Amino acid sequence: MSTIQKVLITIGTILLIAAISLFYFNHKEAEQIGGKQKMSEQEKAEQYAEKMKPKIEEKIKKDDIHHFVKTITFDKNVTIDPMGSIVVTGYVNNEPEKFKFDATLIYGSNKVDSMGYSKELADRFKDWSEYSKEVKEKYIKTAYPDKEEREQYLKDIGEKE
Repeated sequence: MSTIQKVLITIGTILLIAAISLFYFNHKEAEQIGGKQKMSEQEKAEQYAEKMKPKIEEKIKKDDIHHFVKTITFDKNVTIDPMGSIVVTGYVNNEPEKFKFDATLIYGSNKVDSMGYSKELADRFKDWSEYSKEVKEKYIKTAYPDKEEREQYLKDIGEKE
């Protein structure tokens, strides 16, 4: 190999290394926002969920036609489901085992996409005005066979003191 070929190969190698380095450092710089590393999808989801909590509370209060809900507590964990939706969970009235809810959010939509309630909580949001008295009583007796539970349910929906 001639000296010229060796010099050209060396210059080519140096240029290749320089180009790779330049690309790498420019790519890293592009990932930075305001001196901070780019947020992960989980961090974005958590930040968005925090922003949306007042809208979730508003939705729960709107569904609470009997004014049963006294407190709303959000779980710490925010998840991203397989479809990419953000799921926020929590409970009301300091009853995490009984009165659970979950809210599904689509990032950037600025609305609560859907709400899910445990059976016990959904029952407290039920609008009985569209059912006959017999249907209502039959359902309540079936859903709450224990007399104390049934009495508590009627208190919760404002029908008993």
